Amino acid sequence: MSVLTPEIQSALADQAIELPSWAFGNSGTRFKVFGTPGTPRDPFEKIADAAQVHRYTALAPSVALHIPWDLVDSFDDLRRHAEDLGVSLGTINSNTFQDDDYKFGALTHEDVAVRRKAIDHHLACIDVMDATGSRDLKIWLAEGSNYPGQADMRGRQDRLHESLQEIYARLGDEQRLVLEYKFFEPAFYHTDVPDWGTSYAQVAALGDKASVCLDTGHHAPGTNIEFIVMQLLRLGKLGSFDFNSRFYADDDLIVGAADPFQLFRIIVEVIRGGGLNNPDVAFMLDQCHNVEDKIPGQIRSVLNVQEMTARALLVDREALTAAQRSGDVLEANRLFMDAFYTDVRPALAEWRESRGLPGDPMKAFADSGYLAEIATDRVGGVQAGWGA
Repeated sequence: MSVLTPEIQSALADQAIELPSWAFGNSGTRFKVFGTPGTPRDPFEKIADAAQVHRYTALAPSVALHIPWDLVDSFDDLRRHAEDLGVSLGTINSNTFQDDDYKFGALTHEDVAVRRKAIDHHLACIDVMDATGSRDLKIWLAEGSNYPGQADMRGRQDRLHESLQEIYARLGDEQRLVLEYKFFEPAFYHTDVPDWGTSYAQVAALGDKASVCLDTGHHAPGTNIEFIVMQLLRLGKLGSFDFNSRFYADDDLIVGAADPFQLFRIIVEVIRGGGLNNPDVAFMLDQCHNVEDKIPGQIRSVLNVQEMTARALLVDREALTAAQRSGDVLEANRLFMDAFYTDVRPALAEWRESRGLPGDPMKAFADSGYLAEIATDRVGGVQAGWGA
């Protein structure tokens, strides 16, 4: 375990990655959502599946909820259910993209009645936060236009600010609003919150309890995401991550599947900016596709984040800084790449076992028989999924 110093082990032990409840339901492509045996039928079963990830990795102690997908009769009961399984309820995600009234916008809509409906939905989400003890309200808006001239872009920004102001004013002292951005889709000509700058401008105008959510799949090809991470940390406005992976658009694939080096570069900047294990910078997955089994897919993602974190912690920061200051380009790059190319997997397996965890969580879960068990037990009812 020599590659993992006590300091690195301590940092890894503190790492926490929130799971999305919707990753355990039926979700995936825009063309067909393939069901799987044992898919959860309600939020209680989603939490049970998420708890399996934490059981085998000790990396996923909380589960984000999506409203209205995860509405239940009693959030007190859901919270106790989570706690009994060793996890907690985390970020509350709003949904203003599956209602006919929101065809031309929600918080940005021209019609005051539609905006009122969208604002009230977010206020109801804060009520859920009060019941669950959740800190963060995450807002992603599927709003914009498809054609030049279709919408007044400036007017929509003004209405968005006014809507967010009312939502922000309802937050409790310990609660936060995080505004997610996405450069396109489902709107194709313009999106109301298309980039980190727009999100930053909106949340900066709200106050200290508002920050930016960065989804790693929500950028144009070639975007230097680690630069955005650096800048938002520098400005004190990086509130949370949605980790996933993309090849072309918002693919929501397993973290690091497309570009492990990009994930490494991002985490290097997280560490450099003081964002690792910082309670003000939440790590969450938004990885939810429909060709891999749900629970092992989430295990694979959190392990990928852990592995790249371990590699990023291996960067000799003192030597790297010296090389950068002296203008030694090749030495600086060598130090960076040496850390990336270090195979930390054997050391991580040994370290996990020293903590009473399986050295290979993927195999341990596969051997547990849990998937076969839920496939047998969860027969009947309605399987949870997008819009359920």
